[in-house]
Amino acid sequence: MPAAAVSDSKAHKFNPNFTAQVLAATGPNVNPRVKQLTHSLIQHLHDFARENELTVDEWMMGVELMNEAGRMSDAKRNEGQLLCDVLGLESLVDEITYKLATDAADEPTATAILGPFYRHDAPKMEMGSCIVHGIKESGDRTWMHGTVTDFKTGAPIEGAVIDVWHTAPNGLYEQQDPDQPDMNLRGRFTTGKDGKYNFYCLRPVPYPIPFDGPAGKILTALDRHPYRPAHIHFLLTAPGHKPIVTQIFDRSSKYVEDDAVFAVKDSLLVDFLPFKGDPNAEFELPYDFKMATFTDAKEGKLGGSTEESASL
Repeated sequence: MPAAAVSDSKAHKFNPNFTAQVLAATGPNVNPRVKQLTHSLIQHLHDFARENELTVDEWMMGVELMNEAGRMSDAKRNEGQLLCDVLGLESLVDEITYKLATDAADEPTATAILGPFYRHDAPKMEMGSCIVHGIKESGDRTWMHGTVTDFKTGAPIEGAVIDVWHTAPNGLYEQQDPDQPDMNLRGRFTTGKDGKYNFYCLRPVPYPIPFDGPAGKILTALDRHPYRPAHIHFLLTAPGHKPIVTQIFDRSSKYVEDDAVFAVKDSLLVDFLPFKGDPNAEFELPYDFKMATFTDAKEGKLGGSTEESASL
């Protein structure tokens, strides 16, 4: 070994050349973005291991946590995504994506995490329909309505698809609950020329995220609760516009200030208003969505296709 290398290795507790050797193994034909992401990840992981003097037993615990998340994940539950949620990673990535997308003073509707309970191909429904089926508890029936507009021009957007989903009064999404009909509390609505939408749903309730798996182990280890504030999920798509993945939160709900997955934003807080004169609803929820066009946002920074956004 050269004298300089011997001297350098004695100045470090661990091999100072190891990470560089791993990075140097990358081939010349790698995609530049893949190289940027993986090299940064490797560097941070190696620095983390050295800084904390990670032991083999501790590392294996982390590996088993990831393996368990994979084993538990299926069409009804995305435990890997849930693990990212309780660590705040999905909310952080959401913030980064949204901030990069536009620097406008009047911004589009704020985004929020997709969450692990989205399902593709929710039923297409007529405006004014109700997404509530087979629920024994009456819940707080709500008439939600508003307009989807272009955030820059204010013009109504025709052909905007509003994909909506939320839990039942027992705090369960339909794929978690064998007593609910398939695709219950889900629906897709398409706007006409006026950009307006309306449908009936329930006023949501706070609920605990599933904590019988790796995500729950993390919460328990950190002495944290598993609860989310009451919210409704949305995925909006429209011709020529960037998709919006978001949630709106009941301002009066418990856990608004302490969301287990850190997704609450001030602009997404809403008020459910007492509603009279409609036998189908006890509450009214007016809410307008503002969408950015592809040219209004920095290309490649916000979402992409519906399928890409929904597969997060």
